[in-house]
Amino acid sequence: MASLIDGKPPLNIGITTQEEERIARIEEELREGIGSLADIGAAVSIFGSARSKPLDWEYQEARGLARRLSAEGITVITGGGPGVMEAGNLGATEEAGKSVGLNIELPREQLANPYLDIDLDFRYFFTRKFLLIRYAIGFAIFPGGFGTVDELFELLTLVQTGKLKQRPIVLVGEDYWRGLYEWLLEQMQARGFIGDDDLDYLQIVADADAAAAILLSYYDGASCETS
Repeated sequence: MASLIDGKPPLNIGITTQEEERIARIEEELREGIGSLADIGAAVSIFGSARSKPLDWEYQEARGLARRLSAEGITVITGGGPGVMEAGNLGATEEAGKSVGLNIELPREQLANPYLDIDLDFRYFFTRKFLLIRYAIGFAIFPGGFGTVDELFELLTLVQTGKLKQRPIVLVGEDYWRGLYEWLLEQMQARGFIGDDDLDYLQIVADADAAAAILLSYYDGASCETS
């Protein structure tokens, strides 16, 4: 039996070799990510569907937003894959801005797009999301699926619980997001599951120009780390 230290069992009791390897991989991902992104300056993270095509509205709007941000010296961070993520990285490179992609390893391999200055791969969603959030002065969320909505609600939860300083969370695409907002208002808020002012964390806009105006007006170069 393992000995007790100050009446407590060793911290590694019951941890298997496989779990030790998993812990080491998580630490490696965090160390590599923090080290690689430490000097990128102020950034905006762009979220949206990996399935969007170059001619789709959200692809073109994300590309345009990234160009506007890059022209002002703001780094663009995405999930590094295709679709809206590719659009954001493409727009950044078109303005010679910094373009970061944090790609995720999936059973159906998600290949990194070719418009990345910094290209990091992750096995774990939570380490990837931590870094997508850590350096951002704000967030632009375009139409997307489960992954996009997961990222949205993670942001809302972090701000609501005080783990993240409030900053712009901009939903781009009035027609796409309005129904979700109304459901949050008429169900969650009306039934007291969220506070009366919790939906103030969100801003819904029609297009990239409106999103850029919000994000650029907020930009003040302040530190954006989670608490």
